[in-house]
Amino acid sequence: MGTISARRTKPHLTGLAVTALGVVVAYLLSTAVPVLSALTLAVVLGVLAGSLPVLSDGTRQAIAKVTKKLLRAGVVLLGLQLALPSVLSLGPGTLLAVVLTVGLTFLGTIGLGRLICVPRGLAMLVATGFSICGASAIAAMEGVIEREDSDVATAVALVTFYGGLAIAAVPLIGGWLGMDALRIGGWAGLGVHEVAQVVAAATPAGTAAVAVAVVVKLSRVVLLAPMVAAVSVHERRRRPSAAGKRAPLVPLFVLGFLAMVVVRSTGILPGVALDVAKAACTLLLAGALFGLGCAVRIGTLVRTGGRALLLGLLSTLLVGTIAYVSLALLG
Repeated sequence: MGTISARRTKPHLTGLAVTALGVVVAYLLSTAVPVLSALTLAVVLGVLAGSLPVLSDGTRQAIAKVTKKLLRAGVVLLGLQLALPSVLSLGPGTLLAVVLTVGLTFLGTIGLGRLICVPRGLAMLVATGFSICGASAIAAMEGVIEREDSDVATAVALVTFYGGLAIAAVPLIGGWLGMDALRIGGWAGLGVHEVAQVVAAATPAGTAAVAVAVVVKLSRVVLLAPMVAAVSVHERRRRPSAAGKRAPLVPLFVLGFLAMVVVRSTGILPGVALDVAKAACTLLLAGALFGLGCAVRIGTLVRTGGRALLLGLLSTLLVGTIAYVSLALLG
């Protein structure tokens, strides 16, 4: 019995060690290059690690098990970054612009995916990441839809590429259109994908623009829970479990996310605790995305390239246009 237990434990420990190493490397690289988030780097490192023949099948299975736990814990802690009073301070016009931008971008991207024949799972992940909050949203959504492992890596890669382009485009186009600093900040927060990319895009307009951009961006993150819950319900009805075991109506980690939003909004947690929770959230989600990356094969990833790139371009143009128009009319 002891020998059997040791054999089962070894791949699990190896999987934990490999995941931890990937997270550490991703975190250090993101510290050196802040524009690239630890989440993006983690999935890239995972894809590279998974493509090497050094990982045994047992280690890969152990990494896959760890991935789900890290993902759900990370999404729960993500809720501690959101304070509802800050979001509500934006005013009804801007909040309506946020809801419209997220909703129309999500549905529009899925429609574009169908039009250009992108796999449904990939289109759903791109729609979620581009409309809400990049890699974090992709990580939350991947657990409630049918998708290939390569779809997750592709969606995160698209968020990184087009979000990087937006860092240069937003201040340039905003200046050309005569937008003031606060407008550029609002547009960056509403139309750029990752939080780090939003900050970088708004920085040329000044600190006031960055402050507005971050609050607007976090208001999009608030919609992550209802979006994942709604898709989960839809998927539950669309493909009931063949074994008769039905998934929860709303995933427990989504309820945990909402509970953490409430806790943060009460103001009872000290700043130190929030800083620790933010760092832990980043590490957990980075570990989850590293694990998802390990399951990807680069050959499969390359074969989805052309149409995926087109979908990313069209979705970026869509979210940027809707964000600009909605802010001009409602913000």
